[in-house]
Amino acid sequence: MRALPLILSTAAALAIAPSLVAFLRGQGYVRENYRGAAIPCPLGLLVPAGALAALVPLALLAGLLDSQTLDIAGLFLVAGVMVLGLADDAYSGPSRGWRGHGAATLRGAFSTGALKAYGTLGLALTWAALTQPTIARFLLSAGVIVLATNVFNLLDLRPGRSVKAFILLGGALTLATLDSGPLLDLGLWVGPILVAGALDLRERGMLGDTGSNAVGAVAGLWLALTLSTAGLAIAAGALVILTLYGELRSINTLVERTPGLRHLDSLGRVPRA
Repeated sequence: MRALPLILSTAAALAIAPSLVAFLRGQGYVRENYRGAAIPCPLGLLVPAGALAALVPLALLAGLLDSQTLDIAGLFLVAGVMVLGLADDAYSGPSRGWRGHGAATLRGAFSTGALKAYGTLGLALTWAALTQPTIARFLLSAGVIVLATNVFNLLDLRPGRSVKAFILLGGALTLATLDSGPLLDLGLWVGPILVAGALDLRERGMLGDTGSNAVGAVAGLWLALTLSTAGLAIAAGALVILTLYGELRSINTLVERTPGLRHLDSLGRVPRA
């Protein structure tokens, strides 16, 4: 029963994906990628589509069988973050990065990036307030979720990169703890993320902020559900370093100049013409 969200959401995402890709392309919702190809975007819509399709049978089972397969707080968090990402995909201006969005806000301009950052913080604090037993875990969990959402957005500059990082993180956490519980607890989102990631890698679609925000929020939740308080503090520190590096330098350049990372990053990608 606990694996049902993962199974049903994966099946739903696989069924919905072809029509979503065709819809985005047919309606002209495309974005030029790093090699100049016009790619349907935001493919990240597949994540809420797959999750919501699975939610119907899951909610029926929860009500009829009195099961505990639904995490309402997590559902609220991830769905809210994706809405903020969709707004950024649709209405973002020229500002980029926290510095750019912060400067725009200080000038009195409206910034979807600033809205996304502030809204994600509110959602993360709400989730942590509802689920975390101590003040330390409350603050660290919220911080990790906000930082992870931003870092995975920074990673999403090449096809499949953010989902590869998500798989590596989730695999490492599961193997280190020998606990598949967090994976199953987040299964409603993990299944569609993996389906969308495979399509993103092969350039059938582009995640956009809608998708990369979902990946980052679920990664942050995975960390919060798995790590001890000390582990969360270490994770928060690592995410701060990555965030600062991404603001001041280029994570993309770092990946492409590091042989092992470059090889892993390129695996499965469409060869560049």
